[in-house]
Amino acid sequence: QVQLVESGGGLVQAGGSLRLSCQASGWTFSSYGMGWFRQAPGKEREFVASISGSGGLTYYRDSVKGRFTIARDNAKNTVYLQMNSLKPEETDVYYCARDSAPYRVRNTVSAMDSWGNGTLVTVSS
Repeated sequence: QVQLVESGGGLVQAGGSLRLSCQASGWTFSSYGMGWFRQAPGKEREFVASISGSGGLTYYRDSVKGRFTIARDNAKNTVYLQMNSLKPEETDVYYCARDSAPYRVRNTVSAMDSWGNGTLVTVSS
């Protein structure tokens, strides 16, 4: 059974940092790309970052490049999102997700087949 559990969200001041974690179980973790997405109330879920199964390829949405870093530890079945210089408009629920196909790394909601329940990040101004 595929499971994804996010943690690490919370309240942070603008300019601050948080590190999100996503613990995965139920499949061969290193065979699948993983992604982080976020969603604000009333808005569509949007891509933030993705990483290949080996960790050698990473992709980011333009607005977070240079501030966010996605990484994974395949020995721990965990993917991380380090977020620096956070902005109030990045207050969202952050979700980790698994790519639906092995050995792929994509950045669309429709390409993911499993999602965690999300962790709330609140950035105060």
